[in-house]
Formats: sequence, structure tokens, C-alpha cells
Amino acid sequence: LPMAAADPQVLALAAQVTETREQDIPLLLLKLKGILGSPSLGCEESKKIKQDIYDYGLTQYCLLVLKQDHSRLLGGWATAAQLAEILSHCCVGLEMKEDPEEFYEKFLPSALDNLLLLGKRLQARFIRAIKDKEKQDFLHWFQTVTDAICWLFGGHVQLAACVLQNNHFLQLLITDDVETAIIIMSVLHNILRINSSAFLQVDKETLHSVLDELVYKLSSTTNPAVGSAVTKLLLLVVKLCKQLVQLLTARYKGLKGLLNKRWIGKGFDRDLNQLLDVLYLEQSSGKGEMQKQHQAACIIQATWRGFQTRKRLKKLPQAVITLQRSFRAKREQEMQHLTKQKEDEALKLQMQLQRQRAMRLFHEQQLALLERVHASQVNKYMEEMEEKSALTIQRFWRGYRARMIFHQQKQSLKEYKAAVIIQRAACKFLEKRRRRRPVSPWKGPKGLTDEQRLALQQKVDDYIKLHPASQMSEEMSKELHVQAQEKLAQFLLRSRLDQRAAQRRETLLAQVNTDVELLMNAPGLAEITEKDLGVFMSRSVPVATKARQSHNTVLKYARWPWWKKLGDEFMEDDVIPDDALNTELETLFIGGRK
Repeated sequence: LPMAAADPQVLALAAQVTETREQDIPLLLLKLKGILGSPSLGCEESKKIKQDIYDYGLTQYCLLVLKQDHSRLLGGWATAAQLAEILSHCCVGLEMKEDPEEFYEKFLPSALDNLLLLGKRLQARFIRAIKDKEKQDFLHWFQTVTDAICWLFGGHVQLAACVLQNNHFLQLLITDDVETAIIIMSVLHNILRINSSAFLQVDKETLHSVLDELVYKLSSTTNPAVGSAVTKLLLLVVKLCKQLVQLLTARYKGLKGLLNKRWIGKGFDRDLNQLLDVLYLEQSSGKGEMQKQHQAACIIQATWRGFQTRKRLKKLPQAVITLQRSFRAKREQEMQHLTKQKEDEALKLQMQLQRQRAMRLFHEQQLALLERVHASQVNKYMEEMEEKSALTIQRFWRGYRARMIFHQQKQSLKEYKAAVIIQRAACKFLEKRRRRRPVSPWKGPKGLTDEQRLALQQKVDDYIKLHPASQMSEEMSKELHVQAQEKLAQFLLRSRLDQRAAQRRETLLAQVNTDVELLMNAPGLAEITEKDLGVFMSRSVPVATKARQSHNTVLKYARWPWWKKLGDEFMEDDVIPDDALNTELETLFIGGRK
């Protein structure tokens, strides 16, 4: 803090700012306007107050407030515009003797950048505003901020070139809105009046961007106010910066024709004629037709660059919206995850409490039962309870293990059945197509000539002479025939006996399966009746039951949908798959007692 006596109003305001909440600081800083605008202040006193304001950090507070989003602060954008005006007045007329590098090289450029950023925000909201009252308010606040910018670089001339090189200023200049464009061009006009060599102090890319936008405004609009502002600005440029006249004539060769065709008779002919005279005078000392073509190409390029720049700027809000939407979606997802995690923890805690209550209740019941049971029966009761508990645990474990094994084999079983159905359908289709294939007509061999026939006969005779056939008598033939008949009869008898033995084995297996199933489904001895006893005394009841089940299976197969009969589309209509019958008939016993 400064050692000299400070102004009491500044000292009191600084104390209030340090003790006040952050959201109330912008309204407190507005009191600086009354302190600076006091009519009793002289020139030296005003400089002293500005020095005190800077030393006590109130100017830095104004700079920090301008960086915030004023749509969420008290006072809104009106407070921001007034703070911008206060900041510019605090910086102009302030002479820093201690640490001037910090003030001139860091603080002033930062203040200028924040003012331009505030102007950009106000311009965007003015363009998006719908109601007339809102548009008027935003335009007034925008004018106030631009006046503050002009006042700032008017007091510090070195900031004029910084304004031109600032990206926010170029974005303010590149706009299709008439009102804000005229205000920004008035700022350019003030820059040239204060510092005539400002255009020569900036780099070539920045200079070309500013001139491209001015020429684009002449070619893209028919508004007389915009045309007059651009014409006066270009006239001031060529008057103050003689070096830029050649650049205008060389880079924008169609500029003179554009001015003659579009802007003659729009109410600013005097300025327009002066600008045309300067351009024509420069053209007369040019290089002729090649220079015209070069200028035309430059105008096309300038128009295209302006169009591309506008296109990129129009996409910026959509990109910001997309980014915000992604951020909100991610935040919502995180909130849902946290909520679900909390619910899971609450459910887990609740289940744990329920288990504890159940265990406590179980122990209480056990104690109550032990009180009622005789002492000699306690060990027997505890053994029965342990056995019952073990059986319950084993039953649940076996059920769980069986379900796990079933789920593991379910998919492979499904794939196996699907492969079997597809293979069966393919085989039947190929067999059916093979049966329907027409027999190709037989083509006999070509006829032999006499010479070929004689040669073939000679070969046959020679082979017979070399390999004479063995002679067999009639008695030997009959004896061989009798032996063959006997062996055939023995084979048929033996195959018939084997078939009967196999049939009996299948019958016995079916009988055993039927008995096992009846025993498994039979009631206990305490619940058995005479009707249940008849089932074991007679074989007709299970046979009839299985026959009825088989009949129901056939009817069920007939009612199947088409997709279950996918593998049967090449079968005859009256044929039932053997698998469908075997599933129900594999345990059927037919026949009575032996």
C-alpha cells in the first residue's frame, strides 16, 4: 500500500471491496464514477485520485470483473459497460513513475483486450436480440464500450496499433450488422486521426485483413450508411498513408469500377470523387492491363477470404453448443452413476440389516425352543437341526450347480440342434433333386468296320487258346447249388433268431424303464390306494397312458409353426419325424407278461 495520505473516499471504497462478497463487488466499483466525476477536482487532484485507485488495486478489480460473464452478475451488462468507461478514465492521465513496465506493457494491453472482448459479447447479444428494447439497450452499451476504447488509446497512443492487431477487433469488424459495423468503422477512423501511421505499424497480414473486409463491405451491401463510412475511411487512409495507395490499386483492381457502378449518387459523391481521383492518379502510373488483372484476382481472393471467415465465425456458436451439450451429457451420466452407486450401497446396507434381523430372530426362536425342549432331547434336536440345515444347503448348492451347467451347455446344444436341422434339410434336398434328375439317353458305341471286327475276333481266339476255361460236370454243379442253398437257409434262420433276441432285449429294457418310471412317480406307502395298486398289477394302464401320450405328441407335432418344421420341408406330408416319436415312445412297453 502507498505510504502517502490517500483520498478518504478511495480508502473507504477499498475497505468495502475487501470486506464484501464477490458478487456485490461490481456494484461497489460503480462508486468510482462519482469519485472521478467530482466537479471540485483539479488536474493534479484527479491524477492523485487515479494513482490512489491504481495503488489500492481498484483498477485491477475492474479489470477482473470485465472478464466474467455479466449475464449472471448483479447489474448485468449495464454495469459492465459503466465499469468499462470507469476503467478507461482511470487509465488515461495516469503517469506511472514506479514500475512503469508493468503498467504500460502488461496492464494496459490486458485492459484493452478485455474491453474488446466485452464489445464482442455485446455485439453478439445485440445481433441475437429480438425485442426492440433489448436491441436498443445492447446497442447503447456497445457504443459506451467503444467510446471507452477510443478514450483509452486516445490517452495512450501506442495502443492504437495494439487495437488493430487484436483478434477481437478483427472479429468485431467482420460482421454483417449495419449499426455495429458503422460504430467499429468510427473506431478505425479515430485510430487513424490519433495515429496516422497505425496501419504502417502492424504486420502485413493484419493490414490485408482490415482492407479486405472494408472492400468486401463495399461489394456486399447496398446500404448508403455503410458505403459512406467505408468511403470516408478509405479516403482518410489514402490521405494519411501515401504508401497504401499503391497497395489499394494493386490489390483491388476492380475497386474503381465498383465505386463508379454502385455508389455514385448515394449522397456522399464528394468523398467518393476524391477517392476515385486518388485511385485513378495512382493507376495512371501503373503497369496497365496486367495490373488490372492482378487487382481483379485480389478482389476475388478478398471476397472469398471474407466469405470463408464469416462461415467459420458462424460455425463457432454451433461448436460451442455441441461442446456444452457433450459436457452436460457427461455430467448427467456421472450424476446417474453416483446416484446408482448410492442406491446400491443403500440396498446392500438394507439387505445386511435384514440378514442381521433374521439371524437375531432365528437365534431367539432357537432359544425359545430350547427352553421348551426337555434337557435329554436337546442333543437329538440339535443333531436334527444340523442335518436339516446341511440338507438345505446341499439342495441349494446342487440346484445352483445344475443351473450353471445347464446355462453353459444350452448354447452349444442349441447350435448342435441347428446344425443337425440344416444338415438334414440339405441332405433331403440333394436326395430329392438326385431322384428327379432325368436319365440321360444311352448312346451306343459306334459300329465296327469289317477289318476291326476281324482283328478283335483274332484277339479273342488267341486269349481263349492261352487261357482255356476249367470244365465242371453237371453233378458238381448240382452239389455246389445244394451247398449254397443250405448256407443261405442257415444264414436266414440265424438272422431271424438274432432279430427276435434283439426285439426281446428292447422289450425288456422298455419294461424296466416303465417300471422305474412308475416306481419314481408312485406315492408313499402311507398314501397308496387300491387304484395305485392296480397300476402295478396290470400292464394295460401304463400301455394306454403311453399310447395316449404318443397320440398327443403326434397332434402337437401337427400344430407346430412353420419355423419349427424348417428341416421337414422336403419330407412327405404323412411322415412324422422319428425323433418326435422317440422322445415319448422310448420308455413305452408293449405286451403283457411272458
